[in-house]
Parts: sequence; C-alpha cells; structure tokens
Amino acid sequence: MATEVLPDTRALRSGRRERALAQMDEHRLDILVLGRQANIRYVTGAPQLWIAGTRPFGPMCVLVRATGDIYLNSTDDEGVPEEIDHDHLYGLAWNPMTLIDVLKKVDGAEAARRVGTDAITPTFAALLPEAFPNAELVDAEPAMRAARRIKTPDEIAAMDSAVRIAEHGLATALTELAPGVSEQTLAGVMMEAMAAGGVSTPATQDAAWVTSRERPWHRGAAEARPGDLVAFAAGALANGYVAEVGRTWPVGDGAEARGLFGRSNTLYDKMVAACRPGASIRDLLAAYQAAGEPIPPMPIAHGLGLGFDPPVVSETLVAAGEDDRLDAGMVLAITGYVWQQGIGAVFRRDTVHITEDGVDVLTTSPSWSGS
Repeated sequence: MATEVLPDTRALRSGRRERALAQMDEHRLDILVLGRQANIRYVTGAPQLWIAGTRPFGPMCVLVRATGDIYLNSTDDEGVPEEIDHDHLYGLAWNPMTLIDVLKKVDGAEAARRVGTDAITPTFAALLPEAFPNAELVDAEPAMRAARRIKTPDEIAAMDSAVRIAEHGLATALTELAPGVSEQTLAGVMMEAMAAGGVSTPATQDAAWVTSRERPWHRGAAEARPGDLVAFAAGALANGYVAEVGRTWPVGDGAEARGLFGRSNTLYDKMVAACRPGASIRDLLAAYQAAGEPIPPMPIAHGLGLGFDPPVVSETLVAAGEDDRLDAGMVLAITGYVWQQGIGAVFRRDTVHITEDGVDVLTTSPSWSGS
C-alpha cells in the first residue's frame, strides 16, 4: 500500500480551481483568503495535516485572481501540487503578525481592492487591513458555496470511491444483524470494514440503532430483538469527499413491516422524482406530503462534496424563508423516514447526482424486500 501523501489529480484540482476563479470574478474578489479546510482543498488539491478538531480562522491559503497564484500554509512540499511554487509555501506560526507579514508579500496585496475571507475572527478582522491596505474586506463564503455546489465530472468520479466504501461498511454490518446484537457491535463492524477499505474517518456520528416502536424519531433498545427494525447509516470521508447511504433491515422475517417498507419505497420514488434541475427544494418537502408522511424535524436532504455543501433542506429552514433551486451537477444525500406505532421506523438515505436529464442515484445498496 502506498504511503506517500499525494495531491488530488491534476484534472480534479484544475477543474475546481477554474470554478473558484470564475466565482471570484463574479463576486469581484481580487484576492481570496481561506481558513476552512474544505475550501483550501477545493482550491489547492493538497491534503493537509494537523487539522484534527476545531480551530479558529487563520489565513492558511491565498488565491490571487489576476494570476491564479496560490500561497499555502505548509511546512514542506509533500502532497503539494507542482503548480504551487515552493516559495509560495509558508510555515505554521502562533504569532498572527508572522502571518500578516506573509500576506503583505503576496503579489498584488497592496493593489487589491476587494479581499474575501471564508471566515474571520476579531483578531484578523483588525490585522488583515495591514496586509491589504487599500482593500475592502468582504465575506467570500457565498462565492465558495457557489463554486462548490456544482460538481465537475472529475469530482463525481472522485466521490464514487467514498460511496463504495460506505456501502461496503453497511453491507458488512448487515451480516452481523441477529437477535441480541448490540448497536455498538454493529457500529464497530461497520467502522472496521470501512477502515479496511482505506477510510478511518466516518462522515456520520451514528452507524446503527434500533428504531423505537413507541415514538417516532427515537431509539429503541440498545440490543436488537426479534421483530425490531434496525437502521444503518454509513458515511465515508474518502480523499476529502463525503458520501452517505442508509438502510433499515428487520430482525427476523419482517412480515409485519412489509407495509411500512412499501410506504418507504413510495416516499423514495417521490423524493427521487423531485430531484431534477430547476426544481425547488420545497419539492422535496412536498414529496413527503404527497406520500402522506409527516415531515421529519431534521433535514431531509443536504448537499455533499468536500464535506457538506448547500443546500440543507428542512421544514424549519423553509418556513424561515430559505429557498433554493436544484441545479445540474449538485450531489445530495436524500433521507426518507416512515414510522408506524408498534412496528418501528424505516430509515433510508441515498446519495444522488442531479443531471441535465434528471437524477442519477449513486448508491446501489439494496433495500429489504422480504423476498
């Protein structure tokens, strides 16, 4: 197994960078100062170390629109694409003034009129004008969201490995489903299988749980019993990209749950039909209403990519005025959830790609059919 840290492929990183530069032009940004890891990888194609846990904003990457030059925080050039010059790398620093001195030396820093950042802290809000004395500081996150929401063909191909690893983890966990097995055991089996596939960072917190027969959106017992419906949620973070798949399986023959799985299939078909270019995110919520199912309190869809991308679709956000359109090139995780008193819930999640012709379902994991 190769252990060398390699950048993303040239086609992948150049396609993303073109989209970022186009959005800089659209938003009239002369210089982009990035601190969020997903945005940095999107622009540079370089995997970075020392990123575990949360951290405040820092100027870890700079993109200059006029030249396309990139300045990157890195202690060495391992994993750094060849188009990023060695003299454009700068090391870690605890003193923010050291980073400001780096930014002052960026070509075009003094002449820049609009500089965008994807986040900010009070410290850097006060210090960045020293590096860009003639520039207006603006929020660049809308530009990055606009760039990232549409996936290039190379991004879709890169996401395929994440999808397959997540599906492998789910399928392996299903082989252990039996009366008496615990949620922790099922989760452990799933994580072990994904780690064997090269992914040690799951993209979702929950991996398996027994659905409640008494209350919707709740867990049941910690161990599976005959007749229980057990939900599996596998999410893989592979080479920066996230993919998710979720399925529900009965413990036993599942005879009493056949009708519930039928309702789940009806809901799934309506949600997939709502995934078309030009459609409103409200159509995904309407799919629940058309299927006669209560809308969950949690999001029923969210964008996927290098982490989580727009949109996030929930009844609460739409009621607050959130609206968005689905565009060709977007990738979503869509979630179906149906519940019945005394039986439990059927949870289903699929990764789908919106295309010019409609939708391409990237997940291929089978659903329980009872046959």
